[in-house]
Amino acid sequence: GTERLEAAVAAYREALKEWTRERVPLDWAMTQNNLGNALSRLGERESGTERLEAAVAAYREALKERTRERVPLDWAMTQNNLGNALRTLGERRKDPALLCEALGDHAGAWEVFSSGAPHYASIAASAVNKDIVLLKQQFDQSKYERCLGAHRETLTRMGVLRD
Repeated sequence: GTERLEAAVAAYREALKEWTRERVPLDWAMTQNNLGNALSRLGERESGTERLEAAVAAYREALKERTRERVPLDWAMTQNNLGNALRTLGERRKDPALLCEALGDHAGAWEVFSSGAPHYASIAASAVNKDIVLLKQQFDQSKYERCLGAHRETLTRMGVLRD
């Protein structure tokens, strides 16, 4: 069921009343990320997109403090989570722009993880590959090629594309 996830969403929203961005910015960002995770899991179980949209918003809030420069591994984790939510949302809406954004988020996470977190780098690389397959299967060749071109540099470093 979803009772525990609903309870988690409520608990994270309550925590955000105490752990404000002004008082404890990184704790606030962690809580936003965790709220996004709970909302994303709920959204995956539903046919609508409201919870997925809320998850995307929570991840984007978290990234305001979890910056790549400040906390790179936390940034990459949230970036990867955002990519997962965007992929699901893109699939539901049949929106290539959302899938392309998900690909960029996953590729960005891979860049950080590849320099010291190989387990997470492989998770991000797997997500990139899944994004590419979905783009190729669900959209015309020009949208697929345009998206890959937008992320060519990272995808080449990953070995997904050749020069």
